[in-house]
Amino acid sequence: MTQLTAGDTAPAFTLADADGNAVSLADFVGRNVVVYFYPKAATPGCTTEACDFRDSLSSLNAAGYAVIGVSPDSVDEIRAFADAEALTFPLLADSDAAVAKAWGVWGEKTVGDRTFDGVIRSTFVLDGDGVVQRAEYGVDADGHVARLRAELGV
Repeated sequence: MTQLTAGDTAPAFTLADADGNAVSLADFVGRNVVVYFYPKAATPGCTTEACDFRDSLSSLNAAGYAVIGVSPDSVDEIRAFADAEALTFPLLADSDAAVAKAWGVWGEKTVGDRTFDGVIRSTFVLDGDGVVQRAEYGVDADGHVARLRAELGV
């Protein structure tokens, strides 16, 4: 798995959002954007992280940052998750994990005594040209958004 680092151009993508509409990274040209990858909608860690982004969205937006969440879930799963948690930023369905693989966030994980391939929770901060400013792999959902906001001065 090749991981992105600061200075890399983020791989382009177009994915369906919770309403089935196509959303492209190119839609955010000219804006800073936080792209975060999460393993599974409606699981405890992913819910914590998504709700932390939701609760921080106004301050992130005010500082010029858009937020996008990406998971290997289906459109129906992310719609149910967005509705249940009142998430107002785009959640995108990467059902075949092609984007996760391109961004270097798909790999072997161990949960309990089970080892499998899946999304490694990761967060990227891009500038308005789509250049990676920060790349964090294997983040802990608890406290992650608060730490990110502090690092960004938001």
